[in-house]
Amino acid sequence: MNAYTAVPHALADPIDPADIAQLKQEIAGPVLTSTDEGYAEEVMTWNLTLTHRPAVVVGATSAADVQAAVRFAAARDLPIAVLATGHGAVFSTDHAVLINLRRIQSIHIDASAQTATIGGAVEAQQLVEAASRVGLAPLAGSSPNVGFVGYALGGGLSPTLGRSHGYASDHVLAAEIVTADGTLRRVDADHEPDLFWAMRGGKGNFGVITELTVGLVPITRVYGGGLFFSDAYVDGVLEAYRRLVTEAPAELSVSFAFLRLPAVPFVPPPLQNRFILHVRVAYLGSEDEGQRLVAPLRAVGPRVIDTVDEMPYTEFAAIHADPVDPVPSYETSVLLSDFPAEAARALVDVAGPAVDSPALMVEIRHLEGALARPPITPSAIDHRGARFQLFAVAVAGPGMEQELRAPLKAIMGALERWATRGRQVNFLTGFDQNPDAVKPAYEPATYERLVQIKRAYDPQNLFRINHNIPPT
Repeated sequence: MNAYTAVPHALADPIDPADIAQLKQEIAGPVLTSTDEGYAEEVMTWNLTLTHRPAVVVGATSAADVQAAVRFAAARDLPIAVLATGHGAVFSTDHAVLINLRRIQSIHIDASAQTATIGGAVEAQQLVEAASRVGLAPLAGSSPNVGFVGYALGGGLSPTLGRSHGYASDHVLAAEIVTADGTLRRVDADHEPDLFWAMRGGKGNFGVITELTVGLVPITRVYGGGLFFSDAYVDGVLEAYRRLVTEAPAELSVSFAFLRLPAVPFVPPPLQNRFILHVRVAYLGSEDEGQRLVAPLRAVGPRVIDTVDEMPYTEFAAIHADPVDPVPSYETSVLLSDFPAEAARALVDVAGPAVDSPALMVEIRHLEGALARPPITPSAIDHRGARFQLFAVAVAGPGMEQELRAPLKAIMGALERWATRGRQVNFLTGFDQNPDAVKPAYEPATYERLVQIKRAYDPQNLFRINHNIPPT
């Protein structure tokens, strides 16, 4: 159990018990309201800043269950929310129909076609392990237990394979999606191409994804891990980092983070209750060449911990070492056009070891490479020209967003000189609650096209408990 106690939202207006009874007849999985045993577990999210309190939660076991739940909501003009792993839970589901996809976790690997067809709630680690058995890999992110479907439809920025293979969304080949009219549609580049284009970037605005087919790549190992430095080596490491990324091959992905980690069991004792600079390395070439590339970083000074070595790709999550247990997190980010020495100094001044910052992590991630190339099949993922991303996260109890807004905003503001006007879809957060805050994730023409497609497929905006693209 997490030490934080979630604050419940107001209870939703009850639905006629006769209607609930009828819905239960149509659904193979559980159908629960707030008075039912198991309701709290069914609505549980990974991000504990929010407690879901929907009018009814449907534990879907199939696309047919999802269709029935969507039709139930549409007939009553109730908003629809979707839950897979709950990492992106930042919007209240009060008065909504919540569809929990956690039981839809099928995985089929086609080794000859190098594809995977997965259910709507398959987690990254599950897919990585299944693909590894035939020598393949998906473009996984940093966390092992993020739902792969939502991750891929929001871009899918892989810190191991992104610079060499692009965004995970670029490898999405087809999907089954239940739209607001309750229809199950099979979409790809040739079938309902507008919807296929929009969902890759528009995420949950256009329906419920029950199945996704993605391309895999022939990767089985990586030279990677983490270099952890004390605060004495911040300036030297940042200078070595900037030199390294200037000439980094596409096979090398390297980021760094300022960490302020608490004394909790999953944090190694040498990293607890102190400032740590964590450099994350993933190289797809040989071990010898990887050692050569990393040598300038190691030469800066002794490491508190050094885990960079040959590893199977199935251990990808060890590189960033993201938390796997639920936490209440508050996040924000900006894309950067550059990260010169002046930007490094500005970041140290606002979030370095001499600053009393509430941020648990402040990260600079190198982009470019294949991430900068347009996809073969166009999508709504924009802003591919950014060279870096700045990301910050704080962990605090529910209801702390206003207290944390200013210090997190100050970190972003310190690098405003190098910030682009764009955002990445997957890095929109609870601070981006209104449509005007969502728009920077898209170019104006992209956003306008998304609005038009939203109007065609969800004119009532039933799918609005998300980073919403309204149909008007």
